[in-house]
Amino acid sequence: MPSVTSSAAPVQAGTARRDAWTVILCWITVMLEGYDLVVLGAIIPTLLKTHHLGMTAGDATTIATLSLVGVAIGAVCVGPMADWLGRRRLLIWSVLLFSVFTFLVPFADSVTMFAVLRLIAGLGLGACMPVSLTMMSEHMPASLRARASTLTMTGYHTGAVITSLLALQVTDNWKVLFYVGGVAGLVVAGIQWFRLPESEAFVRAKQTTGSQRVPFTELLKPAYLRAGLGIWAASFMGLLLVYGLNTWLPKLMNEAGYPVPTAVTQLLVLNVGGVVGLVLAGFVADRRGIKGTALGWFGVSVVMLACLSIKVESDILLNVVIFLTGVFVFSAQVLVYAYVTNFYPASVRGTALGSASGIGRIGSIVGPTITGALVTAGIGHPWGFYFFAAVAVFGFLAVLTLPRRAENAQTEGAEPVV
Repeated sequence: MPSVTSSAAPVQAGTARRDAWTVILCWITVMLEGYDLVVLGAIIPTLLKTHHLGMTAGDATTIATLSLVGVAIGAVCVGPMADWLGRRRLLIWSVLLFSVFTFLVPFADSVTMFAVLRLIAGLGLGACMPVSLTMMSEHMPASLRARASTLTMTGYHTGAVITSLLALQVTDNWKVLFYVGGVAGLVVAGIQWFRLPESEAFVRAKQTTGSQRVPFTELLKPAYLRAGLGIWAASFMGLLLVYGLNTWLPKLMNEAGYPVPTAVTQLLVLNVGGVVGLVLAGFVADRRGIKGTALGWFGVSVVMLACLSIKVESDILLNVVIFLTGVFVFSAQVLVYAYVTNFYPASVRGTALGSASGIGRIGSIVGPTITGALVTAGIGHPWGFYFFAAVAVFGFLAVLTLPRRAENAQTEGAEPVV
């Protein structure tokens, strides 16, 4: 017996180290994505004020849109590839891609080149989140899947907070933000190469199903179709809100009469609320059910977004509303991802998360585009917030259509979605 105990201890210690590296590196990857994707929203007021490269509000909208087009393409493509080639390899190459092209952005000598670099960086960015969420969920028991998703996504908003803080410090020297993001990503990719293990759930699934590529059409089978439609619609609405707010909130609040430093600070407050909301949402969803929690979160989001359309004189009251908006809007979207990780088996989980992220990214393109059009027309405030509130209503309705449990026996012993 002593020999069994002594031999088991190193195995358990090794497993713990593998899990720790997975958690740390996936969280940091999502943090870098949050940093990189929010950086454009933080510097848009400065780019427009200084007329960098002759940039106009229309140009900024185009750049933001193309960035998210790249993200959408990356997210859709990476899901099936991650279920085919493995999570680890895809994540490392994705981090390398967005890091290199993020670093190159300050060297752009035209608006077109600026947009192209952001488009290519977006391809890598889009791949990072679904792969990171997949790996994290596969290292957690089914009863903690919601918490795995929401805690991973605190990295996104931590990155956004870091961007906001740095933007306040560097003011017009915005190029520093891209240098920092690019170098940090390259360092992380190097650590991932040596320390990031492959997902054991992926390895087991491949041993069972072989090396065949999982087609997207697998998600259209009767067992998955109803859930898929609701997930795609909810993800579309959720990501529209996340990216619309993170890209244009400083400009919308500036239009409402707040000075630029105050408007950027409000972006910081929004994302601090996002971090708090994610931690809270994960605990509530694992206890009360993912679907019911997501419904509640989308419902409160409607109210908070409508409140932002009202200009208030009290800075304290305004920051409270913005904080609560971050608490509920950002975690409502992540609860959709949590639902995906709990509903689908490992053999199609990467494809399912990639499709949810990729199709949802269409919303992330629509949100900044429509909001940018409202800003260009001079009616960003309050109509931008009326638009966001209506989108949250549709998100609520999409979640309402989701089934509460999987209708097949392929969930690897996962607990029913309730």
